[in-house]
Amino acid sequence: MMQGRVNRLFKKDLYVVESGQRWKAAACEPELDVGQTSLCEITDKTLDAKPKDIEPIDYENVLLQKKAQIISDPLRDMLLFPNEDFQIKTLKRHGRTLCSTVPENARREAQSLLVTECIKTYNSDWHLIHYRYEDYSGDFRKLPNKAPRPEKLPLHVFEVDEDVDKDEDTASLGSQKGGITKQGWLYKGNMNSAISVTMRSFKRRFFHLTQLGDGSYILNFYKDEKISKEPKGSIFLDSCMGVVQNTKIRRYAFELKMQDKSSYLLAADSDLEMEEWIGSLNKILQSTFEAAMQEKRNGDLLEISDDELPNQGKTEHVSSWESLNSELAKSTREIEAKKNEGRLKLFILDADTQKLDFSNIEPDVKPFEEKFGMRFLVRCNDLFFNLQSCVAENEEGPTTNVEPFFVTLALFDIKDNRKISADFHVDLNHPSVRHMLPNSAAVMNGGEVLPSSQKLINGVPESLLQYPKQGIFSVSCPHQDIFLVARVEKVLQGGITQCAEPYMKSSDSAKVAQKVLKNAKQACVRLGQYRMPFAWAARPVFKDTQGTLDKNARFSPLYRQDSNRLSNEDLFKLLMDFRKPEKMSKLPVILGNLDISIDNMTPDFPSCVNSSYIPVKHFESSSKVLVTHEVEEFFPCIAKLSQPFTIYNNHFYVYPKHLKYDSQKSFAKARNIAVCMEFRESDEEDSQPLRCIYGRPGGPVFTKWAFTMVLHHHHNPEFYDEIKVELPTQLHEKHHLLFTFYHISCDNSSKGTTKKKETIESQVGYAWLPILKDGRVVTNENQIAVSANLPVGYLSYQELGMGKHTGPEIKWVDGAKHIFKVATHLVSTVYTQDQHLNNFFQYCQKCDSGAQASGSELVKFLKSLHAMEGHVMINFLPTILNQLFRVLARATHEDVAVNVTRVLVHIVSQCHEGLEHYLRSYIKFVFKTEPWNSSKCKTVHEELTKSMTVLLKTTADFLTCNKLLKYSWFFLEALIKSMAQHLIETSKLKLFRNQRFPASYQHTVETLVNLLMPHVTQKYKDKPEEARNANHSLAVFIKRCFSLMDRGFVFKQINNYIKWFSPGNPKTLFELKFEFLRVICNHEHFIPLNLPMPFGKGRVQRYQDLQLEFTLSDDFCKNHFLVGLLLREVGSALQEYRDVRQIAISVLKSLMIKHTFDNRYMAKSQQARIATLYLPLFGLLLDNVQRINVKDCSPFPINPSSNGRKEDLLHTLQPGTASTTPQRSGNMLDSSIHRDVFGVISGTASAPGSSTPSINAVRHADSRGSLISTDSSTSLLERNAEKSNSLDKNHGCVMRCDKLEQSEIRSLLMCFLHVLKSMSDDALITYWNKASNAEMMDFFTILEVCLHQFRYMGKRYIARNQEGLGPMTFTHEKRAQTLPVSRNRAGMMHARLQQLSSLDNSYTFNHSYGHSDADVIHQSLLEANIATEVCLTVLDIMSLFTHVFKSKIEVWRSSRQARIERVM
Repeated sequence: MMQGRVNRLFKKDLYVVESGQRWKAAACEPELDVGQTSLCEITDKTLDAKPKDIEPIDYENVLLQKKAQIISDPLRDMLLFPNEDFQIKTLKRHGRTLCSTVPENARREAQSLLVTECIKTYNSDWHLIHYRYEDYSGDFRKLPNKAPRPEKLPLHVFEVDEDVDKDEDTASLGSQKGGITKQGWLYKGNMNSAISVTMRSFKRRFFHLTQLGDGSYILNFYKDEKISKEPKGSIFLDSCMGVVQNTKIRRYAFELKMQDKSSYLLAADSDLEMEEWIGSLNKILQSTFEAAMQEKRNGDLLEISDDELPNQGKTEHVSSWESLNSELAKSTREIEAKKNEGRLKLFILDADTQKLDFSNIEPDVKPFEEKFGMRFLVRCNDLFFNLQSCVAENEEGPTTNVEPFFVTLALFDIKDNRKISADFHVDLNHPSVRHMLPNSAAVMNGGEVLPSSQKLINGVPESLLQYPKQGIFSVSCPHQDIFLVARVEKVLQGGITQCAEPYMKSSDSAKVAQKVLKNAKQACVRLGQYRMPFAWAARPVFKDTQGTLDKNARFSPLYRQDSNRLSNEDLFKLLMDFRKPEKMSKLPVILGNLDISIDNMTPDFPSCVNSSYIPVKHFESSSKVLVTHEVEEFFPCIAKLSQPFTIYNNHFYVYPKHLKYDSQKSFAKARNIAVCMEFRESDEEDSQPLRCIYGRPGGPVFTKWAFTMVLHHHHNPEFYDEIKVELPTQLHEKHHLLFTFYHISCDNSSKGTTKKKETIESQVGYAWLPILKDGRVVTNENQIAVSANLPVGYLSYQELGMGKHTGPEIKWVDGAKHIFKVATHLVSTVYTQDQHLNNFFQYCQKCDSGAQASGSELVKFLKSLHAMEGHVMINFLPTILNQLFRVLARATHEDVAVNVTRVLVHIVSQCHEGLEHYLRSYIKFVFKTEPWNSSKCKTVHEELTKSMTVLLKTTADFLTCNKLLKYSWFFLEALIKSMAQHLIETSKLKLFRNQRFPASYQHTVETLVNLLMPHVTQKYKDKPEEARNANHSLAVFIKRCFSLMDRGFVFKQINNYIKWFSPGNPKTLFELKFEFLRVICNHEHFIPLNLPMPFGKGRVQRYQDLQLEFTLSDDFCKNHFLVGLLLREVGSALQEYRDVRQIAISVLKSLMIKHTFDNRYMAKSQQARIATLYLPLFGLLLDNVQRINVKDCSPFPINPSSNGRKEDLLHTLQPGTASTTPQRSGNMLDSSIHRDVFGVISGTASAPGSSTPSINAVRHADSRGSLISTDSSTSLLERNAEKSNSLDKNHGCVMRCDKLEQSEIRSLLMCFLHVLKSMSDDALITYWNKASNAEMMDFFTILEVCLHQFRYMGKRYIARNQEGLGPMTFTHEKRAQTLPVSRNRAGMMHARLQQLSSLDNSYTFNHSYGHSDADVIHQSLLEANIATEVCLTVLDIMSLFTHVFKSKIEVWRSSRQARIERVM
């Protein structure tokens, strides 16, 4: 690849040469062909051509000056931005639940700033800026109407496909096309022994079945497997009539019956091979037959007699030109309508519109939503033990378990040794068993006697929530080491071993059952509210890390609980050995079965309540409905697995762990210890516990207290209970947990049945745990002391040391040692455990309350936010960002604003590690500035812009600067949204654009742009990602400013941007520049921004009077700034190396495709108006006519892997070939018009292979030499001389003359043809009248090149190029002896082509080219339609030309005839 720089002259008015400036070339292409001249050798002798600076128009002023002209323009909608181009749109927040998750009184109770802001976040609707035409602001692939593509493209028949035998060389090319269909060893019967074929006449040969280029098949056979050699013989299958099995002569033999009644015997080595060969051959014959039938049907349709033709079609002569014109004049409208009927837009057929390109597609941004991991449904069906009996007194009823059991389910992750879900409590007891428990058992849960059916919990009857049997669990990181664990409890009776013993025996079950039932009834009456551990079981959940449920797994046997191994830590140890049978077999098993299944669940699962008992959508409130409970997942404290909170949730989980009571002397009996927990808001004497504890099945949904299970005869009991608390919205220092310890008497003697309740429960201590510590909720494990008494004001007790204390007198158990261990876990979306975040909000609340705010203090708290935990940052992301922007707008010190921006940069950088979509959701849906008040605060966009400029200026903090560049999109989009909200809320949209924002803000924006650019152009090597992101974000920002600010000011920022680039920049900088231009030019109102209107001197009354610009003059580039800038840069890029050229051409072409498919500009007049903006493309192509004049290469891009894909081959720069655009002067029409143009269309021109010079000839000679007739009145030397004269007038600079690549040429010509086809006839005639002789010749040269570049080459040629077979070699195909005598166009080869043509020719937009028949057909269909459309377009142009210049053509014809007569 040549990366050298060459002096370039694009246009006299466009480039100026600065004397004294010289520049060296960059790196040259490492590989050059022998005889080539390096551009580096040329560069040192020339001057750099630097683009001339052109200041854009004052857009707003021009609109005012030309207001009358614009209003009177019939296409004024193309000149003006639409009214109300954007607006603030509020979307109702829709959650998963039927009602809001925020409690009704939460907003009123909240006092903390963090809690208040969180509630506001969860209650607020979505606020976004809606741009009415935003769908038109992207690539053409994102247009809302998509491309108006036909369902089926018309089928065109070309002779190159129809007459496959007409050119033997062409046919021979096809023989190389086919890929191997089948090959293998077969036995071939002697062809010359047709009378008697014996076993000995068979010879072993290697057969190779292949497809010819014309679609027919040939069966070649060789002596060995080297198929590259000449075959020993061939069998053409288009002469085969059938394939049948023939085992009379030889096993596994089959026979090929031919048209001439001869046959060929072949034999395989096995029956399977024979069947495969027969199947393959019959399949080929079937397809050939179908193709022949299709051809016959097509032929019948095409056979039309001469009598059916129009009368004027039979006329061979026309009496005079007058009669012909008369006939044409009568049916002008009809002809015009028929001419355009069925015509296609060229860009519809372009290769770029065929494929989807996701490189520039922005991700779809959605509002924040509640997300879950892998969710699955757990159905609890039954718990069955071997002891069964009827529990009814009259012994009438079903056989059930003899006592009630209670199941608790939870998920455990043994890889991380972590409990990952809350407990799910289930009561699977039969109703008759439940009746064994007295109503007073609800006292255990702090219940009431009122019927639960009368109560509603969030609109759901409480009775529907009391006996859940289905739970939905969620796991964010599924893997094989996650277990579903079931713990089984029963009513307290005694020791675990004693109570489990009857269930571990299988003999005498009836008697044992009756005995156990009797004891159970007594225990239920006396101790029904207390539970004891009994058994446990587990099962794996997932098969893999993809979340595939292990549905076939079953629960393990029910293992007896060990009173000394009850903690979760002990359970993890047991689960580690779960897959080790030798260890699990040692555990005591209880005879029973736990029937619990797991299954996948649908997203809209009906009748669910979330973990706060709020009904989810699709809830059916019916008395018979089975409510499914969602079980809360405990997320790990990892940022990547965290998500922003979207709902109100305020749960607090308490885990009593251990009580060490073996050393206490305060109580005589303290063995069977139960812990009763309450949540209180005061330590006063009349304080009552709050009803905020979630109850167990069978009791109230919310209770005042909860009991733990009881271990029999344990002084140091361990507990595994989980108690779930709904925290109040606003916590204060008095909120605390109160634990009361009871000794439970388990004496079940007959005398004990009359004991009172007081003797059953004996209070043996108290402990308390404040909820808040240093303003944060207490979590993790806590060791606390136990007191023997509970005086009033116990929370105020505080040790002072030296035996002194404050507060009431408290009698401590065991010398005030911390003998009670309790753990807590907070799952809250309104409280945080992060100290830094908590302190920041507390200080902000202090400042808001009227306290004197200290800038240095605030900066200190802002800096501390850098140490905030990652998962906390993500969880509270919207609330944190809202508060930071609020502080930014109220900042009174620059240091505060800068540090706020630093924190924002830190947060944004942390979120970009896979969580960028959260930031995009925030900016689009959540970010909203506070109502502007000039006395209290400034605008966010003003302060943020200032602080960004400070950070970009700072060289010391380069890390923050680089992060700001890398994630600049966030800040620039925040600027845009703030600006838009400010304009709407302050009603400034009605003002003139130059009055919407103060001059100081515009100056700051300009400073920001000028500060960003050096970072982009200087850091593209060391920090490529930062440079690219900043470049793209700046382009999006400037593009959006067109809708908000003074558009002339925005033009200036674009102009300032472009000045940072120069010709000869490295490729990366070119990529950045054209990416910038691509984004800018994709603005939804690109056409109005370029003002496609007259700009002539004086008052132009009609658009037809406009002096059209066909060159990139200063006035054109100024008045039509964006399109002029793009065309200038494309023209400059054409003088660069290949990669740069392709990038530039791609941007231009994509933009023109977008105009074509834009349904706002579908009218012919609108397309013609748009075409006037691209008329300078004519001059651009004429300046490079020698570089695009390549007519003998493939008319579509060659496979990149093929040979010759080096950098462009260079021409020797000679005075005759180095040319510039000549002066456009004179209205004389050159009398030399190419006959080849008409010849190529009509088919009378010489074939490309014979008359067109070879590629080498084109590379080393003037590319137009072969296009000019020998009898032209203007010779090539004269034309070159004419251009040389203009060259001298253009500072003597030299343009590149190396040929462009095929894809570049086709793209440029496609754009050129689109402009020609779209522009009005008047505009084209104007161009012809203004063009010079040389320009006219170049114009028709380009037309001729279009015909050659887009000519149709046939299916075989397309197939070869798709397979990348390289250049075709002309060899004669050796015919086999089986070749039919006649193989005309009605033969099978043609039938095969017809078969291919009859395939579905639907327009496949996302088509990827391959090597199959369908791929070849699709590509050939596109190429055929392109060739047809190009030819018709050129014919239209030539028709218009001959009609307009008819008299001059007649004069030329007469003078030519006179010269011939004189010569003769």
